[in-house]
Amino acid sequence: MATSDMGLYGLGVMGQNFALNVASKGFTISVANRSEGKVDSCVKRAEKEDLADKVIGFKDLEKFLDSLKKPRRVMFLVTAGKAVDMTIEMFASLLEKDDILIDGGNEWYENSERRAESIKSKGILYLAMGVSGGEYGARHGPSLMPGGPKEAYEAMKPILEKVAAVSDSGPCVSYLGKGGAGNYVKMVHNGIEYGDMQLIAETYDLLQSAGMSNKEIASVFEDFNQGELESYLIEITHKILRKPDEDIVVWKDSTMLPKGDGFIVDKILDATGNKGTGKMTAIELATQSVAGPTITAALNARFLSYNKDERVAASKILKGPSAFPEVRRDQLIKDVRNALYCSKICSYAQGMKLIAAASKANDWNVNLGEAARIWKAGCIIRARFLDRIKAAYESNPNLASLLVDESFAKELNNRQNSWRRIVTLATAQGTGCAAMGASLAYYDQYRRARLPANLVQAQRDFFGSHTFERVDKERGEKFHCLWDETHVADTGH
Repeated sequence: MATSDMGLYGLGVMGQNFALNVASKGFTISVANRSEGKVDSCVKRAEKEDLADKVIGFKDLEKFLDSLKKPRRVMFLVTAGKAVDMTIEMFASLLEKDDILIDGGNEWYENSERRAESIKSKGILYLAMGVSGGEYGARHGPSLMPGGPKEAYEAMKPILEKVAAVSDSGPCVSYLGKGGAGNYVKMVHNGIEYGDMQLIAETYDLLQSAGMSNKEIASVFEDFNQGELESYLIEITHKILRKPDEDIVVWKDSTMLPKGDGFIVDKILDATGNKGTGKMTAIELATQSVAGPTITAALNARFLSYNKDERVAASKILKGPSAFPEVRRDQLIKDVRNALYCSKICSYAQGMKLIAAASKANDWNVNLGEAARIWKAGCIIRARFLDRIKAAYESNPNLASLLVDESFAKELNNRQNSWRRIVTLATAQGTGCAAMGASLAYYDQYRRARLPANLVQAQRDFFGSHTFERVDKERGEKFHCLWDETHVADTGH
């Protein structure tokens, strides 16, 4: 007898937590996995949490599907790539017309669109849904970013709205558009996350270089978190900076290390990894011809950090400034707060422009205000100022950039002197501020009515006859200059 509201295949950390989240909201969920041991562990967890009657384990796939109410709703959480294709192929042979298959993984949007097309002839509806918030979010309420057929979303909506994180504006889930729109918005979320993390790291580096201790810097970030910079990443930063060297587990064998001296953050190797979504975002920025220097600088910073041995060798050869500028601590803290906030605005502006460009190119009609709203809780970039982003796009859905929204423009105009002092200071003392400096350069280029691009275009026309437009003629009319005799001979003109 079909009794379950949905099924979930793939019971890794995310899968088990998501299944328990669904069950805790009053829905009955059937669970299955390729390795049967994880089915048993998920059921045991459900028993411990008094959810045994809501989580039903299956080791036979056909029985798993027979337990689902029709139309059957099957979500899977497996490793991106080949495993996803194999899972879809497996279910495509067993599901029927109007059944719904939901991919909750972190996937390249074009892969999701290809997969949706591959099972379209069978009448199976494919929903590609980004899930943000890690294992805690999966269990207690993630931000969910679904894309695909609207009817598939409507069928899943009663469950998704219950399991999603909730902010003061409602459940952090919304239909984002057809095809891979949900995957795309999740990808950009992660790209913005890269920018946010790097901006915070540069702020920490600057304060540390100015002589402040971990505890002092932690207090600064805690204060930041009471105002306009309030966010999950700022919150965890002040907690990280205060954490003593304890509670460390050797990952492979779960051995506890003895308590050490000092702080954990100082013992962590300065080599940052990445799982690919930052690269995806950078590639898409180039593909869509959208400038994203903050996000790209953050990605480059990770690449540079990972070359630890190479940097250690270079540090013995290359020298920085011999003396640090003198600064007033109170002014430094005020300035770095303003610089961090302005840079953050630029990072989000770049991300939203990318979503807007892809939405237009793919006819997704993504509601940018809704995208910002569902990031307010349950995800890594949740922050207070997302309310203002939502309000900006509600006021003007065709807003060219967050930078020219009246509210944000006022903030940028009022705080830019602090921003410039911080970038100058970081450069003078040799700490570098790749993302913060890139953000300021982005702002300065965007606000100027005329850039030196006229010279670049002249060079392009000189060596390649690429033509140019003139300021005293209508846009779109092309011209070419016969620059010199060599140029004439080389181009045949």
